[in-house]
Amino acid sequence: MPCPLILIFGNSGSGKSTLAKALAIRHDLDHLDLDTLAWRPTEPPQRSELSQVNALLDAFVERNAEQNRGWVIEGCYTDLLELLSDKAEHIVFMNLAVTACIANAKARPWEPHKYASKAAQDANVEMLLEWIGQYSSREDEFSYAAHLGFYDRFQGRKTILTANTDVADVVI
Repeated sequence: MPCPLILIFGNSGSGKSTLAKALAIRHDLDHLDLDTLAWRPTEPPQRSELSQVNALLDAFVERNAEQNRGWVIEGCYTDLLELLSDKAEHIVFMNLAVTACIANAKARPWEPHKYASKAAQDANVEMLLEWIGQYSSREDEFSYAAHLGFYDRFQGRKTILTANTDVADVVI
């Protein structure tokens, strides 16, 4: 069986990480959250250089190819997804309603790879909810327009999910 090479993207709170983790476990895939590469550890946070992230992504993909292992990469960064579009076989656009994304974000467990504590994460939640609400009106690499454009341009297998679903229902 070929090793799946999957990109998952969508608004913050859409369920990208949850689906990616579930697919990784179910299909023994390596999982990469683009948040871990996209930001430098500065205050305030600043985006990492695209060339640096590209080198890290190439190393991740190459390492998995050498091990004959599939991967699932998830994030909301269209500029980073574009770096992987010629390597991915399948993309999944988590195109949930903004209200569903907001509800998911409010229920989100602590993400220790992003925040030093649950309290630090909770202190950021109001800003996050406002940002999620602007998904359709923003014109950046995190926006609905950018995600839809990426989906439309992709030449491989594509799936759009408009609701959070059980991983068994996602055919890869």
